[in-house]
Amino acid sequence: MKAFVTHTDTFGGEANYGWVKRYEFVPENDSQRSITYHAKKLAGMTGVKADTYDYGDGLTIKPRGYHQVIFVDFE
Repeated sequence: MKAFVTHTDTFGGEANYGWVKRYEFVPENDSQRSITYHAKKLAGMTGVKADTYDYGDGLTIKPRGYHQVIFVDFE
């Protein structure tokens, strides 16, 4: 399984795509915590508290206090 990470800004609480950074990685294990940690690390958000939402086929990570969002989709 490969994980694709999209890190972008938000406007009005919705993804804005004014700027976008994309990353990809192969998760070491399938736990949500591990995948969230790795995605936040790639996006430079290590140590930032965030709310994570699992939609089955992907994750949405919303860092608290930032107008940004991180999407994780799986292949």
